[in-house]
Amino acid sequence: MSADPTYVIRAARASDIKAFIGLRDIAGAGFTSLMVDEATLAKRLEATEAAYRADVRAPGSERYLLMLEHIESGAVVGTAAVKATVGARPPFFNFRVLTIAQASSAAERRFDMDVLILVNEFTGCSEVGSLFVQPEHRAGGAGRALAQSRYMLIGAGPDRFNLEVVSELRGVVDGAGRSPFWDHLGRHFFKMSFEEADRLSATTDNQFILDLMPKYPIYVDLLAEEARAVIGKCHPQGEGAKRLLEWEGFRHDYVVDIFDGGPLMSAGRDMIRTRREARRLMLKAGTVAGGVRALVATDSVTGFACAPTRIVVDGDVAVVSSGTLRAIGLEPGETAIVWCDNAQ
Repeated sequence: MSADPTYVIRAARASDIKAFIGLRDIAGAGFTSLMVDEATLAKRLEATEAAYRADVRAPGSERYLLMLEHIESGAVVGTAAVKATVGARPPFFNFRVLTIAQASSAAERRFDMDVLILVNEFTGCSEVGSLFVQPEHRAGGAGRALAQSRYMLIGAGPDRFNLEVVSELRGVVDGAGRSPFWDHLGRHFFKMSFEEADRLSATTDNQFILDLMPKYPIYVDLLAEEARAVIGKCHPQGEGAKRLLEWEGFRHDYVVDIFDGGPLMSAGRDMIRTRREARRLMLKAGTVAGGVRALVATDSVTGFACAPTRIVVDGDVAVVSSGTLRAIGLEPGETAIVWCDNAQ
């Protein structure tokens, strides 16, 4: 990696709408956060721009969208997001997978069975998600840097986020937009296609879920094998994101998405690895030779920017290239949040 960054991760702006539409068209079915119409997307971008500027003292309904920008071309090639709070509005429903014991002394039988219970226990958490990078830009660590930038953002303004952080991984959906979990479960209750339910989830207050979803336990063994096989499994393209979450300390605790059966993972805000290991250092411009791989981010949510680069750390000072300073809009002598890859 050059000392001058190839990419910068920055706060989204209302003017990014065309770039977002391009990413949406590439992402395909099942990527709920991107599957919205242009009017809704425009409102979200306006709201996120306002959220970055706002003087927020406690987590509310803010949504912070991030854009991965290729510096040389200026093209937006990826996105990610952090929601300050989920579940207040709209409700955040999931299935918890519980194991119950069945036993009969008369029949001399005992066995365990899994059931799905509708819950909203992640209400009041913050959420990281919407991680997507164009395929041609996934090499070289850009996706990992984009994922980690969400925790650098949390570090820049921890009071804006809740103490527990959840992440919802996309479940198994094929190229035609078909979800085995939905086809053998949700479709029977909602009487609509997976894509229609996914769109409603992304664009409405989710009252339709409360209205139509079964309120009683669902025995997993009554589902078709095709549906059982994907419970708690993420989309093949999401395996990398899952590994990154596990590296950060997120764990899957048997909670899955109600539409595609994908896993939900959670971690304590202040125990997330990147957040925990990052330090505030003063920046110094200089020649970086033999430096370590690092993320350097602004020490403020307003105007947030984060660059994957190489630096040399000398005590409480980080020596960075002039290109790094330009990318994140800081000057020598200012303080930045810095995470170093000490495992290199």
